[in-house]
Amino acid sequence: MFTALQFKERMNENPFKPFRIHLSDGSHYDVINHDIALVKREGIEIGINLDDDAIPGKFVTCSMLHISRIEDIGLNATRKRQRKA
Repeated sequence: MFTALQFKERMNENPFKPFRIHLSDGSHYDVINHDIALVKREGIEIGINLDDDAIPGKFVTCSMLHISRIEDIGLNATRKRQRKA
């Protein structure tokens, strides 16, 4: 299981490395920069439906209990996927 501290450390890496969060139900969300995610004790809020300026249209909550893995991703692929969501 992942912890809030692990995500906080990941979000504060310099330079920031975009990553994908995979959930136990098979869904996934991309975190392309530290401005679109908020780490909370029991979960992480992730901005989705990004516009051209990477401003989220809405947020989803991912419970730490349901995060199965994270993986590094490339920034260009992420922007295309986030707009389609």
